[in-house]
Amino acid sequence: MDSFALILVIIGALNWGSIGIFGVDLIATIFGGQNAAISRIIYTLVGLCGLWSITLLFREHDKTVVRDKM
Repeated sequence: MDSFALILVIIGALNWGSIGIFGVDLIATIFGGQNAAISRIIYTLVGLCGLWSITLLFREHDKTVVRDKM
């Protein structure tokens, strides 16, 4: 789930970047406009994955220390 969320968050970030730099909403352009059902589904999934990604900030991660054996 984390990988899927990360991929969609990256897609969302690239889309926002294209809107900011070029004034083009790639999702809307590819899928038939902002109000098209598929575009709205993608926007919703990106938003949900953004919320899921917030949990990554608060998780404990195992840090494995690799030591050279001599």
